[in-house]
Amino acid sequence: MKLLNKKSDQKLVQAYVKGEERAIQVLLERYKTKIYTSIYHQVKDQYLAEDIFQETFIKVINTLKAGRYNDEGKFLPWVMRIAHNMVIDHFRREKRAPNIVNNDGFDIFEVLQFSDDSVETKMVKTQRDVDLKKIIQLLPDDQKEVLIMRLFCDMSFKDIADITEVSINTALGRMRYALTNLRKMIEENNLMFQIG
Repeated sequence: MKLLNKKSDQKLVQAYVKGEERAIQVLLERYKTKIYTSIYHQVKDQYLAEDIFQETFIKVINTLKAGRYNDEGKFLPWVMRIAHNMVIDHFRREKRAPNIVNNDGFDIFEVLQFSDDSVETKMVKTQRDVDLKKIIQLLPDDQKEVLIMRLFCDMSFKDIADITEVSINTALGRMRYALTNLRKMIEENNLMFQIG
């Protein structure tokens, strides 16, 4: 398994297609947080996000086993696009648009790694994160989506553009507007943050 962990996505996909079942486990472990976070951001329901996450990986596995995966593309953006399409399919089936509301379920800030800090510092960070999350929820959905993919999923603007099916300039513009709006809301609420 250690040898598999060092392999690139492309090598892991090739190994899986050739019958190395553990290769898909390595890919899943490598990207599960980013993919789940992206799904959860869109559906705002922990159990639904888990279901769509599982459906996404079933589709990934079926596509790989059928030999329909294109090696030219990057693995993560490809899976993120599948997940995004699964979310859209879900809402089409439900005949309703996603409702973006703050929820006490899965918290994106829980997946971020923080260094060991004093209790006081942790309390300040926790309150800051709560405040920031509330402000992010006030952004328009398209800006919020790009912001979360960029800052919390560490995705490139090219990957974000591919997943959201817009041009790179549109993705960059949405990020710029999101940061501008965040700065404005932070100033209006007298909060202490450093944004972009």
